[in-house]
Parts: sequence; structure tokens; C-alpha cells
Amino acid sequence: MSRKDAIDSLFLKKPALGEKTTADRSPVRVRTGAISAMGSSLQEMAEGAKAAARLQDQLASGEAVISLDPSTVEGSTIADRLPTTIDPKFDQLKASIAENGQQVPILVRPHPETAGRYQVAYGRRRLRAAADLGREVSAIVRNLTDRELVVAQGRENLDRADLSFIEKALFALRLEAAGFDRATITAALSTDKSDVSRYIAVARSIPEKLAIQIGPAAKAGRSRWIALAENLEKPKDLDAVETILESDRFKIADSDTRFALIFNAVSKRPAKPSRKVKAWTTPEGKTVARIQQEPGRTALIFDEKRAPLFGEYVADQLNRLYAQFLETNGGGKADQD
Repeated sequence: MSRKDAIDSLFLKKPALGEKTTADRSPVRVRTGAISAMGSSLQEMAEGAKAAARLQDQLASGEAVISLDPSTVEGSTIADRLPTTIDPKFDQLKASIAENGQQVPILVRPHPETAGRYQVAYGRRRLRAAADLGREVSAIVRNLTDRELVVAQGRENLDRADLSFIEKALFALRLEAAGFDRATITAALSTDKSDVSRYIAVARSIPEKLAIQIGPAAKAGRSRWIALAENLEKPKDLDAVETILESDRFKIADSDTRFALIFNAVSKRPAKPSRKVKAWTTPEGKTVARIQQEPGRTALIFDEKRAPLFGEYVADQLNRLYAQFLETNGGGKADQD
């Protein structure tokens, strides 16, 4: 028996030369525990080599997914979120990471000035959750210019529909203040130049301190933030705002409720016209007419059931009544004013 035949006979139950076989018998592979373990180890080594190769490719291209100590990651140079003490979405995110781990890595770049540190482009809530939970944060490391950093930051937040109108407005204003051109701001917000101008105009009209105290107010929307900006032009409006800010109901409220409190305090609602209503009764004491007076108009309303045809009779007498009015002292003069 040759060496090959011996190996085949041992591992494949293949008969050696000279042994009789039946036509319907097929070779069956039999793996021992040692051989199975060796095969698994070789497979793991192969998979590990592939993973190492992928990581090497990422490192060569300036990008890698690694685990970082949250304390080594700094905030981005331009803030795009407003802090809020009541954030149910963050609480849900934190609970999810605690239970299932971090599913989506954050994006960071190597700190341009300090070795071993990073700056976050997006994923600050995930970073904060990891810090609160005392665990490392999974991060994509990418070499980014300042422009690429803010564009990536804005695009990721917009894709997730996380930023409210006022957060976008303040983000646009902060980018402008940092020296970024309109093309970069437009790219970061995925919008056009007219929208960027509107964002910046609103952000300039609402004191940043007030916006921070209100918070993101995601339900407020564009039109109400613009209306609030327009209503903050007079000192008396700011006085009303200060009163609300100092109230306990504002301090314990969520962001959307805080916005509503401020908005209602400064909204310009037209005053309701004052109206006076008098009843007219006959000498017999029957109320048959109602006189309604408000600025610019007077109405005389007759009760047709109580005084049938009386209203029509008065209407027919208007010419005579008007002539008598003019003959009274000052009547004509009053009519000319």
C-alpha cells in the first residue's frame, strides 16, 4: 500500500489497493477531533488575516475603525446642537447602547495640534453616552480638513433629521463667524443660499443666550422661530421674556414648552375691539331692540317677533331723522368731522 493509499484509507475510508468495494458505496469523510480543531484554527487564522488586511488598507487610506477612550475625543470646533436638560431621545440612545452595544461608530479626525487626541465630526450623543456608561467609543478615524469636518458634521445630522430649525440657524451663523464661506455653509446644511441667509438672519435676531435657554424646540418649526425673531425687536418684548425666564414653570419645562412660553409672551395679538351693548325698551317695558357700539360702527338690531315691522318703519324714517340730526346744535359740524 502506498503512502497516499494509506492516508486515503485512514481519513476517507477509501479502500486500499486490492480491497474489494461495492458499486453503491461512496467515500465518506471522517474528521477526528484533532483534525476538526486544526481546521477551525486555520479558518480563524485566515479570517484574522483578512481582517488585518482590511484594517491595513483603512490605515493606509487614512481611515480606521478603532475603540477610543471618550476623554481623548474633543468636541468639534463649531457646535451645532443646543444643550437640553430633558432629552428623551438621548436617554433612549444610552439605554440602547447599554443593552446592545454601539451599533454605529462616530466620526473623528486626529487632533491637528495634539498627538493622541481627536476631534469629533459627528456622533457627540453616542460619545456622551459611552462616557456616561464608562466604556470606550467605537470611532471611524478620518483625516479631514476644517471644511470637510464641518460639512461631514452638518450632513450627518441632517441625514438623521436631528437638528431643529434654530440649531441649523445657529450652526450657520457660527460657521460664518468662523470664516467659512457661503459655499461651505450651503454644503454643510444641504440647502441653498437663500435658506442660509434666512438661517443667519434669524440667528442674529434671537440672542444666543435666549436660544440656549430655550433649547432646540424641535416642534416649533421655521415659521414660529421667524415670528419670534420679528417679535423681539422692542425692549418691552425683552422685558416680558426676562419675566418668563425667571419663572419656575419655565425652568422645569421641556424645550418645546419653553419655546411656547416665550412665544406667547411676545406674540403681537390684535386687541379685541371694545363693544358696548345697550337694550332699548318700549314705554310699556318691552325690550324690542339692541344697540351695539364699537369703534367705528353702531348697530341697531330689532326683535321682529316682539315688534313686527318696527325695524322697517325706522328704516323708512332715516331721511327725516338725519335731517333732524343736522338741525340740532353741532349736528352738522359733527357729521363733517
